[in-house]
Amino acid sequence: MEKILDFVKEKKLIKPGEVVGVGVSGGIDSMCLLHFLNANKQVLDIDVVAIHINHGIREESDDEARFVVQKCKEMGVHVYKFSIDAPKLAKERHVSLETAARDGRYGVFDALVRKDIVDKIALAHHQSDQAETILMHIFRGSGLSGARGMEPIRDNIYIRPMLPVSKEEIENYASLNNIDFVEDSSNKDSSYSRNFIRNVVMKEVLKKWPNAIEAINNFAKAVCEDDDYIKSRLDTNSLIVDDKVVQMPCSYFNLSSAIYSRILFQVFSLIGVKKDIERVHIEMIKELAFAENGKKIKLPFDVTVSKEYDFLTFVNNYVEKPTLSKSLEIGEFEAKGFGKVTINRVSTKRPREENALYFDQRKLPKDAKWRYREDGDVFEKFGGGTKKLKSFLIDRKIPVRVRDYIPVLASGNEVYVIAGVEVSEKVRVDENSPTCYRLTVTK
Repeated sequence: MEKILDFVKEKKLIKPGEVVGVGVSGGIDSMCLLHFLNANKQVLDIDVVAIHINHGIREESDDEARFVVQKCKEMGVHVYKFSIDAPKLAKERHVSLETAARDGRYGVFDALVRKDIVDKIALAHHQSDQAETILMHIFRGSGLSGARGMEPIRDNIYIRPMLPVSKEEIENYASLNNIDFVEDSSNKDSSYSRNFIRNVVMKEVLKKWPNAIEAINNFAKAVCEDDDYIKSRLDTNSLIVDDKVVQMPCSYFNLSSAIYSRILFQVFSLIGVKKDIERVHIEMIKELAFAENGKKIKLPFDVTVSKEYDFLTFVNNYVEKPTLSKSLEIGEFEAKGFGKVTINRVSTKRPREENALYFDQRKLPKDAKWRYREDGDVFEKFGGGTKKLKSFLIDRKIPVRVRDYIPVLASGNEVYVIAGVEVSEKVRVDENSPTCYRLTVTK
C-alpha cells in the first residue's frame, strides 16, 4: 500500500491543503483507502472526510450506513451521509439500476465539490477493478479510448490512488491493520455487468492465466501512451462549441477512422457526456455525415445528432431541471447555465445602456421573486399585448435548450422581467419613475 504515496506524487493527484472526500461504502477497498489516507494525512498535508451514500437498493443499506458512521467515529474522521433512490432514478431515466446508482452517486460528489465542501473525491478502484473496466469497455465496442481504462485523475476532481494496488495487497493491509469492513451482498449477483465480469469471466481467465490482471493493466498503460500521442496530433480547431451543443464539420469523416473517432470522443466530452460511445454509434454518426440535410439520429445519454448542411450538430438533451427562488434585491446572483445577473438602482435621467434592461421596481407586486419559467406563465409585451411566455420566447427566437435557464421575475404566473430579454409593459419606466432598476447579464 505504500506505493500509493508514490503514485499520488507521480500523478499529482492531491495538492497540499486540500480536503479529500473518500467515497466509503463500508467494503474492504474503501475502508482501506480511508484508513490509509487518514493515517498519512500529515505526510500529504491534507484533510480527510468520508462520504457515504445509501442507494436505496438493499435492505441492509441502513446497517451499512451505521457501520460506516461508527468506524469513522473511531478513526476521528468526519462523515457525510446521503441517500438517493436509485430504483426511482432508473425508472425515470429509463436506464439500468447500475447506471442510475452511479449517476446519483456522482451527482452527490459533484455537489460537494461545487459547494467547496471537498476539493477532491477519492475512489477506491484498484488493479482488479481496472482490468474489469477495460474488459467491459472492450466488450461494449468502445475501442482504444475505452481500453485506456479508468484515469488516475478525472476533471481534476476524481482521483483513484489505489489503481497500482492489487486486491491481495488490500486484503493484507486490512489484516495487518485490523480494519473491519462489510460484505456487499449484491457483489454476488452476476446479473450486474461488472459482477458478471468479476465472478464469471475473470474467475475463469485467472485459472488459465494467473497474471491476467497485471497483463491487462500493462496493456492499458501502452494504450494510454499511444492514444495520448495520436490525440496530441489532432486538429479540432474547426469544431464550433456552445455549451451543450457542438458542431463538427462533415469533412472530418474523410480522414482516417483513427482520427475522426477520437474527435468524436472529444465532441461527446465537450457536451458533457463522459462515457465512451461504442463503435456502432460511431458508424451511425459517420453514415449521418454523408446523409441528406435534416436527417437526425438519437444516441444513448440523451444525445441527438443532426445533419445541418456541412456540419453535424451534437446536442446533449439531458436537462437537470434548474431551481431558483430569490427575492428581488440590489446586487447580483448566479443563475446556473445562464450567467451572472446584476441589479443596480439608477436615476431615470441617466443615459440608457444598450445591453441593459430597465424597469420600475415600484410597480411590482411585493411577492415577486426570481425563478425559472413554469407552465402557464404569461407576459405582457413592452408596448402592450399579453402572450404566453413560451410563445413570446419563440417569437424572440430563444432556443429551446436555453429557455429553462432564463431567470424570470414573476408573481404567480405573471412574468414582469425576463432576464437579458425584455421587461413587461406593466413595469415600464415612465415620466413618473424618478429611479429604476437596471439589469445586466454577464454570460
